[in-house]
Amino acid sequence: MTSRISHTTLDSRDAHAQSVWWAGVLGFGEDPQDPNLPGHDECMIFSPDGRQRVLFIEVPEAKTVKNRIHFDLWPTDRTMDEEVERLLGAGATMVHDLRDHRGPGTGWATLADPEGNEFCVLRSESERPDPYAHLVR
Repeated sequence: MTSRISHTTLDSRDAHAQSVWWAGVLGFGEDPQDPNLPGHDECMIFSPDGRQRVLFIEVPEAKTVKNRIHFDLWPTDRTMDEEVERLLGAGATMVHDLRDHRGPGTGWATLADPEGNEFCVLRSESERPDPYAHLVR
């Protein structure tokens, strides 16, 4: 027997604002039968096929230390540099710029969302082949 991940949950100061921001980053949406509204203490967003879910839950305390888990994002229709610029323009902040730190075509950028949660932007598949492609079915 095994388990599978139902959804990923992120603690938030403003669950609605975080759900809106991340929906824009990921191209996710909300459940039209249970829309996320300002003031909701739980807001879930869904991938277009409904299989990936991210839940934002309001908590009273602010983020104070480095994340123990984070998203690694692959741009789907632009380069890593273009995606980093898009996300910075949407309100992310640069934490560590490690692009090309091991030579051209390598590295990543660590950014933070509006509440300070870190995430990484990797090279797109067109910039770097997926080393785990043999595992995808």
